[in-house]
Amino acid sequence: MNRIKNNSMYPFLIILTICSTAGTHAWTVLFDNFVVNTAGLEGYHMGILQSVREIPGFLALLAVFALLIIKEHRLSVLSVICLGAGVFATGLMPSFPGLIMTTLVSSLGFHYFETTRQSLTLQYFDQDQAPIVMGRQISAGAATSVIVCLLIYAGTAWFSSAAIYMFFGAAILGVSFFMLTKDPTGTCIAPQREGMVLKRKYWLFYVLTFMGGARRQIFVAFAAFLLVQKFGFSVRDISLLFLFNSGINYFAGPYAGRAIARFGERAVLSAEYLMLILVFISYALVESRMVAVCLYIVDHLLFNFSIGINTYFQKIADPEDIAPSAAVGFTINHIAAVVLPAMGGYLWMVDYRIPFVGGAAMGLVSLCLVQFIRLKSAAKRFSGETKKTWTLPAVEKN
Repeated sequence: MNRIKNNSMYPFLIILTICSTAGTHAWTVLFDNFVVNTAGLEGYHMGILQSVREIPGFLALLAVFALLIIKEHRLSVLSVICLGAGVFATGLMPSFPGLIMTTLVSSLGFHYFETTRQSLTLQYFDQDQAPIVMGRQISAGAATSVIVCLLIYAGTAWFSSAAIYMFFGAAILGVSFFMLTKDPTGTCIAPQREGMVLKRKYWLFYVLTFMGGARRQIFVAFAAFLLVQKFGFSVRDISLLFLFNSGINYFAGPYAGRAIARFGERAVLSAEYLMLILVFISYALVESRMVAVCLYIVDHLLFNFSIGINTYFQKIADPEDIAPSAAVGFTINHIAAVVLPAMGGYLWMVDYRIPFVGGAAMGLVSLCLVQFIRLKSAAKRFSGETKKTWTLPAVEKN
């Protein structure tokens, strides 16, 4: 495995990932209760707020224009600052107009950070180490989710939701402003192309990214809803299940990265989509509460392997295209968020099985598409010497 000439980007991205996950998870866990009990809003307000939350993801391609005037690592930090400010302000503005504004601000920060995080990872880590680093980022995020859940669980006994929002927002802002003083960049990467990039040779990356976004929307919109509506899961049940999934992902994230580095993107993504087809079909047929829980856990676990789409792109892309293409890819991923929830909700009313059968069909299409992945070199088997390199090497001196 090639040694990294400048690995200061690794702790930089890990710290920002922890901040972003803490803010996003705190916002999500508290939001429903905050909207109803503190802001006094109704169901249709929630629908509008969730739609507003997806707008920045759909417009992530605008990040390429921000990169014309600001360095990418600084945009990454500023995005987390934006997220922290949105979380902090949520506690101060418990009204519908206020929540529209704070939701937009925090979502803008989250989506722009995710865009730059993926881009910087693919630029600063070689093809062997990028999946490992992405797996560790997933692990760090999962551990953060568990800690945030425990802090919120304990904090709600003494503090209001507004106070907890302000606490997490202030903590994120403090760390992020400190990170703004850091410069982890080096001279080992190619200068990035300015403006938006769309190339015919990246068609498979674009299509797989779109299909991945569609798959995510089915999980987010309908998997937990199935548990609640059909099997009567309570808020406490769902919270415990989310905690359990986060704990599993803490350990599974690095293994997903290793699997991609060892077996290659086509093999790992093929296995993911084959499992996904079985999971979605089972969602449509399941009658057992315990089996439904197992399906939800496996479904959530499979998300770890989707990093193979990004590492595949790293291997086929021109080095100068990574940053602008990451922004375009993130927008493509969110196109499904605009259409699928509403369409799937209508089909659910006809028969709740239809969205899951549709998900299985999309999984089959994705399984066929990944067979088009053709890379020049086969995945490398790990030798005993390679296994010692999971701890990222120290900076090499010229």
